[in-house]
Amino acid sequence: MAPTSTPQTPFGRVLTAMVTPFAADGALDLEGAQRLAAHLVEAGNDGLVVNGTTGESPTTSDVEKEQLVRAVVEAVGNRAFVVAGVGTNDTRHSIELARQAERAGAHGLLTVTPYYSKPPQEGLYRHFTAIADATGLPVMLYDIPGRSGVPIETETIVRLAEHPRIVANKDAKGDLGRASWAIARSGLAWYSGDDMLNLPLLSVGAVGFVSVVGHLVSPELRALLGAYVSGDVAKAAEIHQRLLPVYTGMFRAQGVITVKAALALRGLPGGPLRLPLVELGHEETAQLKKDLAAGGVQL
Repeated sequence: MAPTSTPQTPFGRVLTAMVTPFAADGALDLEGAQRLAAHLVEAGNDGLVVNGTTGESPTTSDVEKEQLVRAVVEAVGNRAFVVAGVGTNDTRHSIELARQAERAGAHGLLTVTPYYSKPPQEGLYRHFTAIADATGLPVMLYDIPGRSGVPIETETIVRLAEHPRIVANKDAKGDLGRASWAIARSGLAWYSGDDMLNLPLLSVGAVGFVSVVGHLVSPELRALLGAYVSGDVAKAAEIHQRLLPVYTGMFRAQGVITVKAALALRGLPGGPLRLPLVELGHEETAQLKKDLAAGGVQL
């Protein structure tokens, strides 16, 4: 059974883009994934994204992806939305992953812009529509041109919003002006996909976050959002400013690299990375500790 959703917040408000824990030998650590998922829900997340970028999805097999979704759904039950990343640059493969995620019990799908291929906007429209047609699950688009090479233009977002199962967008475009227009014209539920812009995106109509730093500061993100929604913008800004060292420190390297380093410092499941990603060096780890301490994170 899925958690209760609303049209305004179809996947909840505070979601963490969860790492995929691996054992020391590099194998999938399903028990660790369940422990981490439960920890994140208890810390204040009402949603988790699995098999996304921070989940090292380019290096996990289809079988591992299905196992991970099943394990996390089992761990959190109806306490949180489990959104499965199914995006690839091959529409047919994404459709297969979407159907697999539905069978595994996912509550929704995250579909990233096809990367490397640089398709035209019509290609993006047909790609996302085909995935949304393939299952009965609600879909969150993921617009991240810095990784994919191609933005989802506002006109395309507006067209896609007409699909009954495309209900949200994760925005990592870094353009508040274009976000403002797309929110106003599409009516999609908007989620910040860039932690530094969590508060600014709320100010133009976002409803929540899909966060990387949520691994460490979910209670603070929940407090920031709660303050903003209740009208205490000054309090929200105060929390935002207090978190700036965390936002900066966690992205000095690729997000999953720093998250797994921080989880190790906290004794939480994460484990090693899969190549081509590599662990932080000694000096980088020392800098991460300083950044987190400056943001009030206890290790």
